[in-house]
Amino acid sequence: MIRPATPDDVPAVLRLIRDLAEYERALHEVKATEEDLSTALFGADPKVFAHVAEHEGEVIGFALWFLTFSTWLGRHGIYLEDLYVDPAVRGHGHGKALLVELARIADERGYGRVEWAVLNWNTPSIAFYEALGARPQDEWTTYRLTGDALTKLAKS
Repeated sequence: MIRPATPDDVPAVLRLIRDLAEYERALHEVKATEEDLSTALFGADPKVFAHVAEHEGEVIGFALWFLTFSTWLGRHGIYLEDLYVDPAVRGHGHGKALLVELARIADERGYGRVEWAVLNWNTPSIAFYEALGARPQDEWTTYRLTGDALTKLAKS
C-alpha cells in the first residue's frame, strides 16, 4: 500500500533515512531529527512531501520529494530527494509502486518531469531505474554549496 505520510510516520521515515544513509556510507552526515521532519513535512507551509510504502501494517519504504521548476518547460516537476525500501522486502514492487505514485502525481498535475540523483556506484538502483525507463542525465554535473563555503558566500 502506498499512501501520503502522516505525522505518525515520522519516526519510521527517520529510521529509513538513517538506513539509507548507512547503505550510502554516510550515516555520520544525518543530522535530521524527528522534529525537523515533522516541521518540514507537516508544518504551517510545507515545501517537502513524503509517501510511504506499507507492508503488513508496517512502514517499510518511503519517497521524499519536493517541487522544482523548469524554465525550459515552463512547468513544475518533482525532485525525488530519497527513495528507499527496507532490503528485507525488496523485490516485491514497493519501490516501483512509490515511483508510480510520483509519476501519477506529476502526470495528473501537469508537471513536466520526475528526476533524482543516484550514486555512481549504486548499480542495483541504476539498473532498477533504467528498467522503469529512466535515463541518466550525464551532460550535467551537480554542484553543492554547503557548510563553511555557504556561510562565507552569504557573508560576502
